[in-house]
Amino acid sequence: MRHLITIALYSVIAFASTVLQAERIKDISSLAGVRSNQLVGYGIVVGLAGSGDGGAGVTLQSMQSMVSRFGIVADIGDLNAANAAAVVVTADLKPFMKPGQTIDITVSTIAGASSLKGGTLLMTPLLGADGETYAIAQGNLVVGGLGASGQDGSSITVNVPTVGRIPKGATVEKLVPNTFLTAENIILNLHQGDFSTANAVSDAVNNIFGPNIAIALDANSIKVTAPVDPTQRVSFVSLLENIEVMPAEPPARVIINSRTGTIVISGQVMVKPAAVSQGSLSVRVDENTETTQGTTVVSNGDQTVALPGEPVSNPDSTVTTTEDIAKAFLFDDGVTLASLVDTINQVGATTSDLVAILEALREAGALNAELIII
Repeated sequence: MRHLITIALYSVIAFASTVLQAERIKDISSLAGVRSNQLVGYGIVVGLAGSGDGGAGVTLQSMQSMVSRFGIVADIGDLNAANAAAVVVTADLKPFMKPGQTIDITVSTIAGASSLKGGTLLMTPLLGADGETYAIAQGNLVVGGLGASGQDGSSITVNVPTVGRIPKGATVEKLVPNTFLTAENIILNLHQGDFSTANAVSDAVNNIFGPNIAIALDANSIKVTAPVDPTQRVSFVSLLENIEVMPAEPPARVIINSRTGTIVISGQVMVKPAAVSQGSLSVRVDENTETTQGTTVVSNGDQTVALPGEPVSNPDSTVTTTEDIAKAFLFDDGVTLASLVDTINQVGATTSDLVAILEALREAGALNAELIII
């Protein structure tokens, strides 16, 4: 088996040297079942310099429960959470992490604390989706934000002081079960599902390890027959993930973010013959209010007197319209992305104009691309 692995390794190097602009299998896919697991826990941060939760009920209850573990009986009314904060602790448990190893954690406030700077997280169990405890977190926080306030109500905040991290702040207590060493086959899942890429991956693997070792199941998954001996599986996967493959060209897409005005156009976008006329009509309404002094006429017998009255407002509205000269341009058959962008830029079209033009081209059947609006 050692000789076979050595031969396969030389074959991988030769294959990589003959393929230009190729990508490694590890960069375009992932192993099914080999993933991170999210952990979450609830805890208390103490040692804050008056920036804690104050009289928050959930924090006071947590403090009462904590001190009771040490045989101390305390009434909630006797506690003060000015220097403590209730927090949620989150972490990602990487695959194959063993008990005793450490992971980074993120600590976030959930009550009224204004800053976690200088705080210490007390022992906090981190639970998985199944409710089991997989790690224990504790330690001093590193907070990148800063907050300060004055007696007159003025305040300043830099970054986010209510979130902190503890590098290597949790110790793994339980191993997450994994079928990597026991499964009969290895499944590769592509990050971007594509039939052509899946077929290219299976062909590349079969060229290295032999026929029928890899089979493309669908546009997203490739089944690879792995060695039965678990001691050889790691070496096999290390060779497998470094095989280089030429991915298929992605489909032509135009992606528009209507909220930010961002437009992304792939290089495969083509335009069929079409003529576009682009112009704009703007309407402006000016409101002016003229205020005059009113008069009140008072009659007393033979005399009539005009006295100043309440101010009178007379609205004056002016509506004007301005229409820009329409700009027309023609797209010939097979126009590429570069020509499309250059032509639209030459007429001075804005982002909103470009969105309208692309939508109109799609409705006219002249845009050879999928238009995605997010």
